[in-house]
Amino acid sequence: MSRILKEIDWFLVIPVFILVLLSLVTLFSLNIDFFKGQVALFALSIIAFLFFSQSNYKTASVFAKPIYIFSIIALTFVLILGIESRGAVRWVEILGFRLQFSEVLKPFLAISLASYLSQIKVFNFRSFLNIFAFLTPIFLLIFFQPDLGNALLYAIVVFLAVIYLGFPFRYFILSSLPFILMAPIFWNFLHDYQRQRVLTFLNPSLDPLGTSYNVIQSIIAVGSGMIMGKGIGQGSQSSLRFLPERQTDFIFATISEQLGVIGVIIILFCFGVLLYRIWYIFSNTNDNFCKTFAAIVFFTFLIQIFVNIGMNLGLLPIVGVTLPFVSYGGSSLLSNFIFLGLLNSINKSLKEDKVLEIG
Repeated sequence: MSRILKEIDWFLVIPVFILVLLSLVTLFSLNIDFFKGQVALFALSIIAFLFFSQSNYKTASVFAKPIYIFSIIALTFVLILGIESRGAVRWVEILGFRLQFSEVLKPFLAISLASYLSQIKVFNFRSFLNIFAFLTPIFLLIFFQPDLGNALLYAIVVFLAVIYLGFPFRYFILSSLPFILMAPIFWNFLHDYQRQRVLTFLNPSLDPLGTSYNVIQSIIAVGSGMIMGKGIGQGSQSSLRFLPERQTDFIFATISEQLGVIGVIIILFCFGVLLYRIWYIFSNTNDNFCKTFAAIVFFTFLIQIFVNIGMNLGLLPIVGVTLPFVSYGGSSLLSNFIFLGLLNSINKSLKEDKVLEIG
């Protein structure tokens, strides 16, 4: 155990522990059941982190294709036999735990994507289209659950990864034309509540007691916290349940109301340190797979942070994207700690390589 502790990248882990602690305190103030559930899932996530931090990332990359095939099968299974809740089929119950596969599969699909991208030798239009062919079945299976937030997250991560690889910009223009032309058709495929969220974003006062209610209450909660906040458990919007999804999608608004600007600064600082550390790992590895994987993890966290905070402030449409390590939910927490474990494994290999170079 002492050896394992020495091998942990504490610059990667400490800001995350602060975020989780802040989350647990907030959840305790909202509902003791939220707190108990998150503590149990946090313990499970720590075990997963320790397991993957001691794994060999090279072994993981070998199983990239089986992981991809299994992911498609698992997401298809969810659509057919998953648990329905609030009109969506996103969860499967395993040993008493409800798992959202679109969340849990993120780090594993990141391995598959990184392995695939790192093997590309010729950056032509065919390779460009093959990358999006890789994405399409995953995107559609998640979109039809329906889970627009995670479907868009996957798409944007792949898009940014392709930009990172350095494909010519004209490829992006050519490939975007069909999607622009198909926008009216895509709009018709959206569920009514998804279309209403877009319209609400364009005009927040459209239906203040209906589709606009969530974003209006979130903005009120954020603004009412001011500098010091109202205190733990003292927020009127969150404690009196005016704020919907106060423990998941809108936990940033809950913390802003209770801890004010001080709480926001803590959150942003911790995320800043986490993203910097991921960038450090990316910059210091020479292995093409590791570099690509670190870039994908960086984009995944950055987009979730940006979208969640943006929708809490009314700057982006509400798409159901959680705030990493802060929002209530075991699948998201487990997925994010697996990401950290794999990054820690890569960072451990960097240290070992440096020792060998010195030797």
